[in-house]
Amino acid sequence: MNRKSSPKGQVVNTLFTMLLFLVFVLCALFTVLIGGRVYENINNRTESTYRSDVALSYIANKVRQQDEAGMVDIAEKEGISVLQLKQEINDSTYMTEIYYEDGKLWELFSDEASNISLSDGFEIMECSAVAMKKEGRMLCISTEENGSSIWLSLRSGGQADE
Repeated sequence: MNRKSSPKGQVVNTLFTMLLFLVFVLCALFTVLIGGRVYENINNRTESTYRSDVALSYIANKVRQQDEAGMVDIAEKEGISVLQLKQEINDSTYMTEIYYEDGKLWELFSDEASNISLSDGFEIMECSAVAMKKEGRMLCISTEENGSSIWLSLRSGGQADE
């Protein structure tokens, strides 16, 4: 027996198929758009965490390299909190100064007797605000963007160690 479908039935079948295809395309499009936003948020969060972690690691490694008796201190210079790391080289005292200014981490290496200003330092990296404070033999370095911080115990405390 041959069944012939009516033209009206074919139109309904075609419209249903097209509607189903349209729903599928819209779902795929929204999935891609939502996935793109999720990826962008994750990427932004990862980048900010990376920047603050690198800044903290950089400062911590500098302190660990130059942790000698009485040679690590925090001072106020030109209105900026500066981490000062001193070292003796050929009977002269040199100082590495690490500080945060204008959205960037800076470093300045000079002879302690020179009057070089902080504006002569070189840029290490862009990062969120870095705060440094010293409490006894503990040095705290923290970033404001995601609240990361690191506490360093200065092993060479000076006369008390000797």
